[in-house]
Amino acid sequence: MSEKMLKVTLVKSTIGAVPKHKKTVQSMGFKKLNSSVTLPDNGATRGQIQQIRHLVKVEEV
Repeated sequence: MSEKMLKVTLVKSTIGAVPKHKKTVQSMGFKKLNSSVTLPDNGATRGQIQQIRHLVKVEEV
């Protein structure tokens, strides 16, 4: 059984963002604006996405 994955793309800058949100973006593995990371679809990832939903775009892979 393969695990579902999510492709998350950072579409908005973290300049001026809440420090907690900046750390969340960093911990998810983003390096630059418009970069994408593929993460497993689980509760922890969904929670991180929920916190920074105004900065990212999410697609199912």
